[in-house]
Amino acid sequence: MSRHYEVMVILDPSLDERTVAPTLENYLKVIRNAGGSVENVDIWGRRRLSYEINKNAEGIYAVLELISEPDDVKELDRQLSLQETVLRTKVVRRQEVRGAKRAAKIAAKA
Repeated sequence: MSRHYEVMVILDPSLDERTVAPTLENYLKVIRNAGGSVENVDIWGRRRLSYEINKNAEGIYAVLELISEPDDVKELDRQLSLQETVLRTKVVRRQEVRGAKRAAKIAAKA
């Protein structure tokens, strides 16, 4: 069963910000090839970190919204974690708003 995920990626600040989107697209092929979909890629840009990671005080943030199978998201996270340019990743399963399923069922019946 496909689920809605949000993946936050913090990249090395030494990367050129123009190369961030094409680089992420390479990894998102894992999701697309498995039949999932990428809803949104939001690149926040360079931000200050609350604590240093690998002697970096800044990082390039990107948030990816996906609809995919759990195993495919796990594989995406694994591939991202193997990259030296990726400082951190965080995968969060998005919960539907209470009553959204019920409202969708009611709308479908109407």
